[in-house]
Amino acid sequence: MLQYLQILMAGHRARMDERGASAVEYGLLIGGVAALIVVIVFALGDNVQNLFQDTCGDITAGSTTDTATSTCTP
Repeated sequence: MLQYLQILMAGHRARMDERGASAVEYGLLIGGVAALIVVIVFALGDNVQNLFQDTCGDITAGSTTDTATSTCTP
């Protein structure tokens, strides 16, 4: 009976070890996705900012009221 309990506990410990490894793997995956997002933002940031500036400028230029002020800031 004692040997059966030892085998059962060894299996339980092995499962707990796998859970820790899974958590590490998920952490690495999340870190990789975050790093990819940062790289994309830095790579495309200027293009997106210019696109918004152009759109804001078009909206401001198309305004017909005299009270309209430009709210476009770099």
